[in-house]
Amino acid sequence: MRQSYLFTSESVSEGHPDKVSDQISDAIVDLFLSKDPEARVACETLTTTQLVVLAGEIRCKGVYENGAWAPGALDEIEKTVRGVVKDIGYEQDGFHWETLTFENHLHGQSAHIAQGVDASGNKDEGAGDQGIMFGYAADDTPDLMPATLDYSHKILAKMAADRHSGAAPFLEPDSKSQVTLRYEGDKPVACTAVVVSTQHAPGYDQGEKKAKLEEYVKGVIAEVIPAELLSDETEYHINPTGSFEIGGPDGDAGLTGRKIIVDTYGGASPHGGGAFSGKDPTKVDRSAAYITRYLAKNIVAAGLAQRCTIQLAYAIGVSKPLSLYVDTHGTGKVDDDKIEDAIRSMEKLGGLTPRGIRTHLGLNKPIYRKSAAYGHFGRKPEDEFFPWEKTDLVDDLKAALA
Repeated sequence: MRQSYLFTSESVSEGHPDKVSDQISDAIVDLFLSKDPEARVACETLTTTQLVVLAGEIRCKGVYENGAWAPGALDEIEKTVRGVVKDIGYEQDGFHWETLTFENHLHGQSAHIAQGVDASGNKDEGAGDQGIMFGYAADDTPDLMPATLDYSHKILAKMAADRHSGAAPFLEPDSKSQVTLRYEGDKPVACTAVVVSTQHAPGYDQGEKKAKLEEYVKGVIAEVIPAELLSDETEYHINPTGSFEIGGPDGDAGLTGRKIIVDTYGGASPHGGGAFSGKDPTKVDRSAAYITRYLAKNIVAAGLAQRCTIQLAYAIGVSKPLSLYVDTHGTGKVDDDKIEDAIRSMEKLGGLTPRGIRTHLGLNKPIYRKSAAYGHFGRKPEDEFFPWEKTDLVDDLKAALA
């Protein structure tokens, strides 16, 4: 492990075109799960100038059955899509919730996929696809997330809150952030650079208005990043290209699933490659990534390690995971293989099968749109949202490893 190094992570706001697409896709997942907890959804969204297009495969009682849409279902889908765009705040000539063109190309799920995934007879529900999934936790922050990503998310979340409240009326929805920290002995000790690019109202790229925007952004940065990490040597790059008036889907097309590193750990951990948004929880791209985060976070929260990476692997149609791998990066208080054995021994985890994961975390609920901006991890569990962020496995892990 290097003792001194720089590391950087980025985030994008709810108004970034890819995140607009993610939020729409997850709003569709929530809509269908609210009608049928066993719905099957794989929804992809394309956003561009004055256009939103949905495509993918679904199965949902009361919405789409036997190759036909239920009365009113198409109108409800369109209302949901326009509602997401309105909530984000897009009322621009190039992208407006009320006047954009909407196309729906969702259709029925393949029967060949269904036969492998659905439970039948003595066959348990299988994984919705093959793949590898990773979870990670580190004691950089109270949320047990990489600090570079945690701060990047929180800068943009604060700016969005100020935009919605009217405290920063010169901001528009699209923005990006990037934070670079210097680490010494695996701990962040200094912030060397922060980049924030934000869409803005006309005129805020010059003169006093530009200075006001820059002062505001620096204030948000100072509110989010601990004071001891900032100094006169911290470099600030605020709208380094100059003007940023044209943004969102009008400035760049958006697609579901293009911000998987923003969604997870900012590059501090491997990623299996699968996106989360637009997928129901039978898809292990989503549910297994959530359970690995849950396990890694509980391991660090239990004081068993300072850092932890966990990998699971699945085959489509097969319920039992093909492999479980734990790596505490030399920071563990017990051997990694013993942690693996402890996880395997916990009956409450249901053998880490897709159904076992969904049951333990309570994933068959309309809880996903909130996860589609500012990261799926490092969030506060509340009510039924973000159950994978709970640390209710700590005592079980300690008992199993005693």
